[in-house]
Amino acid sequence: MTKLYFIRHGKTEWNLESRYQGMHGDSPLLPESYHEIKRLGKHLRTVSFTQMYASPIKRARDTANYLRAQLNQKLKLTLMSGLSEFDLGKMEGMAFQEVAQQFPTEFDAFRNHPDRYNASNIAGESFDQVIRRFKQAVDEIVSNHPGDQNVIIVSHGAAMNAGINGLLGVSLDHLRDRGGLSNTSTTILEAQSPMDGYQLVQWNETDYLNRSENDPTDTI
Repeated sequence: MTKLYFIRHGKTEWNLESRYQGMHGDSPLLPESYHEIKRLGKHLRTVSFTQMYASPIKRARDTANYLRAQLNQKLKLTLMSGLSEFDLGKMEGMAFQEVAQQFPTEFDAFRNHPDRYNASNIAGESFDQVIRRFKQAVDEIVSNHPGDQNVIIVSHGAAMNAGINGLLGVSLDHLRDRGGLSNTSTTILEAQSPMDGYQLVQWNETDYLNRSENDPTDTI
């Protein structure tokens, strides 16, 4: 079985400000995020990994590179555009409150009703498009690492939520049932091969971060 360790990037300035980042927006990791990535590295240090993959967006690259340094393993890092965050079009860079006022229908659908989300209204990317490209990337990763291999994948909250649930065969109207993914969280899937499908091992693990309470999981 190939075991896939999906890591959401560390918390950023825009996450803190409740601002949409998306595929084209970005902001730096917070100083405390590096401490949390260090805790994640300590948590994963006993696992032998074959390779690391990441979204090419800077907040994901920075998380991947810092995590790689903590693991003390000589891991090759490969960037894959299929692991990028949603293209949120007109919503990128906007505060949640601003989006709720300017695009109330899209704001509610994106957060609560993915099956009703019309991305064309904000010149963005649909859930089906993200799920399709995410699956293509993960299928390629699994095909490249057959057998008993462990792989790290660093990506983004909304894209991973949609993409991982898509890999598990969850329909759009139930995409939010498991809840969101916290910054610096770990979600684990197993796969024999892309054709054989994917099994969920762990969803949104954050115990190693020692937080007094989980951060909001709906900020991207």
